[in-house]
Amino acid sequence: MSSRVASKSSAIPAPHVASPALLIPALLLFVSGAAALVYQVLWIKQLSLVVGVEVYAITTGISAFFAGLALGGLLFGRWADRLQQPVLLYAGLEVLVAVLGVGATFAMSVAASPFAWLEQHIGLLAWVLPFVLVGVPALLMGGTLPVLVRSLASDPQQLGKAGGHLYAANTAGAIAGTLLAAFVLIATLGVRGSALAAAMLNLLAAAGALWFQRHRSPAVEAPVKHHANKAPDRLALWLYSIAGAVALGYEVVWSQSIVQFMSTRTYAFAVVLATYLTGLFLGSALLARRVDRLRDPWGVFGLLIAGAGLIALLEIALLGRWLVLAQSVAEAWVLSWGASELLGMSVRFAVAALSIVFVPTVLLGAAFPVALRLSVGREHVGRNVGEVVAFNTLGGIVGVMLCGFVLIPLLGLVRTLGLLAIIAAGIGYFAVRKGHGVKKGRRQGVIAVGLVSLALALLTPVDKLASLLPGARNGTLAFYEEGRGGTVAVVTQGKGQRAFQRLYIQGVSNTGDAMPSLRYMRIQALLPLLIHNGEPRSALVIGFGTGITAGALTRYPGLEHRVVAELLPSVVKAAPLFKGNFNAAADPGVDVRLRDGRQELLRNPQPYDLITLEPPPPSAAGVVNLYSRDFYQLAASRLQKQGLVAQWLPLPTQNIDDARSLVRSFLDVFPYATLWTSEFHEMLLVGSMEPIELDAAKINQRFQQDNVRSTLQDVGIGSAAALLATWVTDRAGLERFAADAPAVTDDQPRIEYAPWVRAKEISRVLPALLDLHVAPPLVNADAGFNERMNAHRQRLMQFYRASLHAYDGDRDAWARDVREVMRGDGGNPYFRWFVGE
Repeated sequence: MSSRVASKSSAIPAPHVASPALLIPALLLFVSGAAALVYQVLWIKQLSLVVGVEVYAITTGISAFFAGLALGGLLFGRWADRLQQPVLLYAGLEVLVAVLGVGATFAMSVAASPFAWLEQHIGLLAWVLPFVLVGVPALLMGGTLPVLVRSLASDPQQLGKAGGHLYAANTAGAIAGTLLAAFVLIATLGVRGSALAAAMLNLLAAAGALWFQRHRSPAVEAPVKHHANKAPDRLALWLYSIAGAVALGYEVVWSQSIVQFMSTRTYAFAVVLATYLTGLFLGSALLARRVDRLRDPWGVFGLLIAGAGLIALLEIALLGRWLVLAQSVAEAWVLSWGASELLGMSVRFAVAALSIVFVPTVLLGAAFPVALRLSVGREHVGRNVGEVVAFNTLGGIVGVMLCGFVLIPLLGLVRTLGLLAIIAAGIGYFAVRKGHGVKKGRRQGVIAVGLVSLALALLTPVDKLASLLPGARNGTLAFYEEGRGGTVAVVTQGKGQRAFQRLYIQGVSNTGDAMPSLRYMRIQALLPLLIHNGEPRSALVIGFGTGITAGALTRYPGLEHRVVAELLPSVVKAAPLFKGNFNAAADPGVDVRLRDGRQELLRNPQPYDLITLEPPPPSAAGVVNLYSRDFYQLAASRLQKQGLVAQWLPLPTQNIDDARSLVRSFLDVFPYATLWTSEFHEMLLVGSMEPIELDAAKINQRFQQDNVRSTLQDVGIGSAAALLATWVTDRAGLERFAADAPAVTDDQPRIEYAPWVRAKEISRVLPALLDLHVAPPLVNADAGFNERMNAHRQRLMQFYRASLHAYDGDRDAWARDVREVMRGDGGNPYFRWFVGE
């Protein structure tokens, strides 16, 4: 998808790119490309909040962006051919992009609720809203290329050379915009502020264009050469359109293939996108130097497209553990020079991207100036260039949808990539047949490429990527499915009674059914129900995962409505493999809704007594908006009177400053908030709009229900006193912890763009939180109950101290403290899991 933005304004004919007349247009294209990628990053992020992160929704929404680019290229290209001074139109377009780009960004920040309402009342017509918000400014962006090309056209014989160089300049700007948005703008200015920064770039481009128009020398028409009158070839347009579909198909496959070697952090995806664009940049720049001297441009075009497909497939077929070793070596080398952890990890990402994405994109970038030479004639420069962009962009839309919705679910990633390579070889074959036969071996070469691609597609194991999962090296693959929303795998790890299952989504470990996970997820569901001041009848779980939290809800007999919002069908399909979830996926009492949690709350006004939130960690790309103040306000609006929101708070996944911001977001919405320790690595925030009274007698009575008691005893919570021993602090303590930390909001998604997590950060976060401890404000608790609760807490804290010693590498202190723990509660299943049976 990025390549469509990068190619929106890229080609200007002139005798030599280094001439002063072309340096200014190159700078304009650089600035325009940077602004376009900033908008694209922002709008993709916002669309996930407006229409949902469900793959059909987000892809359909992004298609509006590409459709706008394509139509803009066609419409404004034709208009430019009729103007004497089209550069004025170009400047006007940049000004309008600035105004409408900012307007669209601000409008989308408040469009989620109106879109949900419209979809409920008018159905598919509601999609007009995001299509207009995204498509109109994209329409204007798409017009900038043909208009600027037409304003500078003088010698079509140099079109391929100049166009390739300027495409490279535009793509370089796109690279800068990608990295700027991820590493600087959003973290410092937020979403709206970043849009304003992009608008300033558009205005700068407009001003530069006007200055250039005022100071340029009058255009001198080049003598018309006989072969210059040759009409552009329509076949090149159609082949380049299919090539656009293939190229965007590669990107869909790559986005799911490369995650085995990446992280879920936004920085990782920004580095991959920048590498993708760098390949286009270099390919176009290198071939532009000689494209106008090519004797057989058709043959070269065909070999470039076919070769890109073969290499893309070959790189996947050759993937192995060598890539992980190369990543580690590169990271260690960078860190040895005193670089930051973020730069070290970014180098890891770059190594993976260079190994999987870079070379094919170099060839695809090189194909652009050749396509211009074949497709653009003298008589209608603006129109022809607009058609090149439009055909390629519309083909890309088809490629994204076809691969994401049909081919990958049907064939899997490896076979889909193989099919794309074969199609690319077919494009190459038709192209070389059209050529002049200067090098007759090119036809045989393309045929050979197609045959090799077919062989690789058939011989590469379908589960090639599954075998490269980090957990698969020391475990057994129990489940693997490549679906429309990403890859889902379950790996069996450990041996004997300590064997457990771990869930991988998009190649990244999410959770499992080992004892620590069983403990915190059961507490996540049952603790809020047990302390609820009313009689809870309904509960919503956001994030199915292993199904353990949802399954724990089935053990509480008072619940009448149990709803789970889960994005990926494959996650629910894999649920039977996990122990301890009481077969929640098949339980008729559990209503599993395949939708992201935010959209579930937006589109369904159903109120709940409990909303328990267990999404991926907040630092993962696209997840932070389930930890934002805006989201908590939405959740609070769906609570019954005395209802509770329970938020999972992982400790090692972000730095302590980020944890303070997460707590601040929660406190800004819920006037009554408490903190509980659900497991050594996790805590639980419980908030309400009403006071939370801890009635020991009522909690004990509820705990004694058979299913509740046995479910918690299995994870080391043997009594109501042991459950209340996990209490940490009230709102006053949380206020001290959060202090003046800025809140996480939809406009300021600071955790997603925070610095890399420091090593052993839990050693800083956990003690800081435990130091907030105050006695829980119990009512109806006698002295014996308080004594038992305090004894349980002392053992739990001693176990935590022992675990911190283990993190710090002090094995003697760990052994000493854990012996004391086991002497006091040796039968506790949670403690026994860590020390062995």
